[in-house]
Amino acid sequence: MARAVVLLVAIGCSIDDGVRPGPPPPVVVASAVTANPDNVLAAVVTARARFADSVAVGYGLAGAALDSATPAVTTLADSAAVPLFGLAPETRYMLRVVAYGGGQVAGGDTLTLTTGALPAELPRYVASGSDPSPGYVVFAAALYGLVIDNTGRVVWYHRFLNGPGLNFEAEPTGRYYARPPTPDRTDLEPWVEIDPLGNVTRTFGCAGGLQPRFHDLIAELDGSYWVMCDEMRTMDLSGLGGVANAQVMGTVVQHISSAGELLFRWSPFDHFDITDLDPASRTGANVNWTHGNSLDLDSDGNLIVSFRSLSEITKIDTRTGAVLWRMGGLKNQFTFQDAGALAFSFQHGVRLTAPDHLLLLDNLGDPSGSRAERYEYDAPLRTARQTGSYGSSPAVTAALGGSTQDLPGGRTLVSFGPAGRVEEYDASGQVVWRIEGNAGYVFRAQRIRSLYRPGVGSPR
Repeated sequence: MARAVVLLVAIGCSIDDGVRPGPPPPVVVASAVTANPDNVLAAVVTARARFADSVAVGYGLAGAALDSATPAVTTLADSAAVPLFGLAPETRYMLRVVAYGGGQVAGGDTLTLTTGALPAELPRYVASGSDPSPGYVVFAAALYGLVIDNTGRVVWYHRFLNGPGLNFEAEPTGRYYARPPTPDRTDLEPWVEIDPLGNVTRTFGCAGGLQPRFHDLIAELDGSYWVMCDEMRTMDLSGLGGVANAQVMGTVVQHISSAGELLFRWSPFDHFDITDLDPASRTGANVNWTHGNSLDLDSDGNLIVSFRSLSEITKIDTRTGAVLWRMGGLKNQFTFQDAGALAFSFQHGVRLTAPDHLLLLDNLGDPSGSRAERYEYDAPLRTARQTGSYGSSPAVTAALGGSTQDLPGGRTLVSFGPAGRVEEYDASGQVVWRIEGNAGYVFRAQRIRSLYRPGVGSPR
């Protein structure tokens, strides 16, 4: 009681004197580090800290300075779990929790962590370049979704039972996404969402029992997503040089809410004709009619969709489903200026880089080999002009697959699919970074800025 009276008097005097006591300094009560069972290059530090609003972890090689730090994590009920990413394998680290609160900082006890060895079957890479963009590169390889740094070192990985499929990507949600295959091809194969610690946070797919396509996805911050789906119909194509009971596959586009509600549906069976496809491609028992392979949202909220089989890029009204324009292919509505004939064929990786500006991988349209190409177009006038073209040297041809990504400063990251090249070009078309040798079939390569928030703030 006497101590309480003294404390009250002291507080009262300080208030009377016009000086209020400051907040108590943060105190790190306890901390521990645990290796990540999914990825030896990651770990989690748990901490209890009183009077702290956030905590971070400083770390470095054993015997050296703690010269690296994680982003701060907000405490909840005096506790926080802080992930560490991008560690080196088979390396001993020293770590220390740092607590922040009331404008003050406090450190905890020193912790130690020794990372494990990389999986023996994990692919290895070497990369080089005179001036690469900062950050990391994401792609799928063998059984893994991978992230490498600018030297080619694997800094993050997640192993899938049957592999991630050809596409492994990061989205602005801060998560990774893949559509892994199943042994039975008749199964529906949903997309999976994975957090940076390797936890599967949700699975999702198409409405109406359709098969999701692995080629591209738009995951939105509210939990909704745009997805491409396969729809199969039997059609009599005998009068068009085909067979009587052709199995025709078209790409449906759906927008689905976080609760699974179908918000929008577009089907080529309602808007295109089978004769939009080259006659030589519609003769068999199975006809891959449209083959949608990329999605992007324009600044007006409407969709830009790439249909590989048609060599066409299509803009779709997301309110009515109306086709607003068609660029390329047999139903082309644009005049291509300064590029001779139609400037792309069997394209992949179509992305809007600004209003009325496109970037794509022209897989087969250039006889000199596959090239990343930039276009500026005028939709009302139906004109398009090629403004940039970047190809590998020596030239390679990607008969299928591949991707492009628009980077700051007019740079372009390109994967040439099964040709095994992944390269970054500056605005003049000079190679400033590449994976050395043959990278294998990289369907999609994507730069991200952070292992802690993959995809956030990065162009798709």
